[in-house]
Amino acid sequence: MAKLSRISMLHYYKLVGRSLMLISALILYIIGRARGDERPFQFLAGMPWLLLGIFVIFTVEMLLRFFPSRLESMGCQKQFRRNYIPKEANTEGRVHLGTWRSTLAVAAAWVALNAVFAVLYYTGVLDAAILLLISLFYSVADMICILFFCPFQTWFMKNKCCGCCRIYNWDYAMMFTPLVFLGNGFGIALFGLAFLLLLFWEIAVFRHPERFSPATNAALSCVNCPEKLCQHKRQLRAFIKKNATRIHLAETIAPIVAKAKRIIKRDK
Repeated sequence: MAKLSRISMLHYYKLVGRSLMLISALILYIIGRARGDERPFQFLAGMPWLLLGIFVIFTVEMLLRFFPSRLESMGCQKQFRRNYIPKEANTEGRVHLGTWRSTLAVAAAWVALNAVFAVLYYTGVLDAAILLLISLFYSVADMICILFFCPFQTWFMKNKCCGCCRIYNWDYAMMFTPLVFLGNGFGIALFGLAFLLLLFWEIAVFRHPERFSPATNAALSCVNCPEKLCQHKRQLRAFIKKNATRIHLAETIAPIVAKAKRIIKRDK
């Protein structure tokens, strides 16, 4: 088992913190429903402290992303000049058409998914609290994508690791998409700041594509990576494969052992 890097530990802390936030909100929602509240912790009237806590935590996190920091992964820091180590010119370093197709595919899939929630919300099937819970769930899923398994990496972008991820700084905009449908200051403020962060990122991609590829930026090479976040995903796959083999063997052997026991018992 590889030793966890500082960045890895920070992501685990975020995973725990966001999970606790989601669980707390879910418990409050269930309690509210059990008491007969039609709109549990509804905005402006229900649980302002919960909304304030969520707003402050994520606002601080997003504001820090606008500046270089050693407490963030290279995945979102490669946009900054200080993290660019030039390599010999290589045409692969530019953001090529295939990457843009994958990027647009991710955007289309995300819009389609959240369009479903929008329809359910506007037709009264979902309430505002559920949209908040979905948003908090996205925040937990964001950490799971970084530490364990990322469907965007595996099925769309095909990038080797988070450090090379083309859409790394899309995370907050994706996270707060459901809150846009609420149409209030809380949701608009969070998504608005997240969208500015995404816009800042996309401008950097357009102006300095060489910073975003390991073909032209040596800082993104495995040799220079101090985070080793990808190791956790490999370890998880190895663990699942190992235990799947054990389970398969156990399932295969169990009938044989049971039959042997019956034969021994009969002979006695």
